[in-house]
Amino acid sequence: MATARVSTTTYPFAQPSGAIILFGPPGAGKGTQAEKIADRYGVSKISTGDMIRQEIRSGSDLGQDVEARLAAGQLIDDATVNRLVEARLEVEDCKGGFLLDGYPRTGPQAGAFAKVLERKGCGLVVIEVRVGYNEIVKRITGRRLCSQCGAIYNVHSQPPKVSEVCDVCGHRPLGIRSDDREEVVKERLRLYEAETMPVFEVFRAAGRTIHQVDGASSAEEVSERIFGILEAERSHDYSKESV
Repeated sequence: MATARVSTTTYPFAQPSGAIILFGPPGAGKGTQAEKIADRYGVSKISTGDMIRQEIRSGSDLGQDVEARLAAGQLIDDATVNRLVEARLEVEDCKGGFLLDGYPRTGPQAGAFAKVLERKGCGLVVIEVRVGYNEIVKRITGRRLCSQCGAIYNVHSQPPKVSEVCDVCGHRPLGIRSDDREEVVKERLRLYEAETMPVFEVFRAAGRTIHQVDGASSAEEVSERIFGILEAERSHDYSKESV
């Protein structure tokens, strides 16, 4: 399958601004692709975790409310997460476009976000990096971690030079994180499908395409396909349509 060829010029993603949402199951390489998109298109990468920490540090009324809830062991409800996102999108670095990581996670969040974009006259591109179950299990269960220096390996794609010995500090044996075991991976994949299905339904009901990219290829090939989608969408006049 031929990959898209695009220029290496950095530019704002869309005019007047554009939103990119990147989905992908655990082990699909979504984090790597998010960094590549942000670097190439000069857009801000926004995660819910970063938003929460930033709002708490700001000392705002919203930040104090969130901090109190977390301190009490409470979950952050959809309405509060939506307020955090809306406040974050008002920051200057989002004017030229932004990439969301970890939001929206629920149908109600997706519905609220669509309304925000409509008010802002902002475009939206939704991309999902898809990887088959067996490949994901292979990727995640093959990960190894050095408990001494934190170096990460994969017995299939990036093994240490000597089996079970860290290349960096020589510590042995390498460990396996508890959430990298197959039974845990299976549950994480089930939760991903359960969470994203209602979100996709909201976007599809609004006439939005969920662009699916095969994530089983190399990171470079996956990037090329994602860039091709964004390049095609970039010239679209979003200001004339609703989200």
